[in-house]
Amino acid sequence: MSVAEDVQIKGHCLVQLFDEFGNEKERREIDNLIVTTGRDAIIERLDSSPTTAQPSHMAIGTGSTAPVAGNTTLGAEIDRNALTSNTSSGGVLTMVGNWAAGDGTNSAIAEAGVLNAASTGTLYSRATFTAINKGASDTLQITWTYTLTPS
Repeated sequence: MSVAEDVQIKGHCLVQLFDEFGNEKERREIDNLIVTTGRDAIIERLDSSPTTAQPSHMAIGTGSTAPVAGNTTLGAEIDRNALTSNTSSGGVLTMVGNWAAGDGTNSAIAEAGVLNAASTGTLYSRATFTAINKGASDTLQITWTYTLTPS
C-alpha cells in the first residue's frame, strides 16, 4: 500500500499603518503569491547543502500590477528593511518587518515582498493591495505568514 500526501504552502500578508501614538490607521490583509523563485528556494533550503539564503528582508513599493508566478522583483521598490523577527512553530512561519517614522514615507505603498538579501536577492513572495499613504510620523508593520498544510 502506498501513502501519498499532498502539501500546500499558503502565504498571508497583514499590512498595518500606525500613527505617531501607536493607533492603527489602516489595515490590509492579503493572501499573497509565493512566486516560482520563492517556491524553488523553499524546496532547495531542504537540500543537504542549500545555496539559497533564507528570507531575511521585506521590501515595499508603489507598483500596482498584480503578482504573477514569474515575478523576481517588486514592480517599483522604494525601501527594504531587515526582518524584525522570523519564527516558526507548528507548520507556520511568521516574518515581521517594520518601517519606523521617516522610513519609506511620502509614497502610495501598494506592494510588498519577502526577499533574502539587503539588495537584489531572491524574491519569495509578493503582494499588492490598495495603496497606503505613509506619512513622516507614521510607522508600518508587515506580518507575513507561510502555512504548510496537507491539501
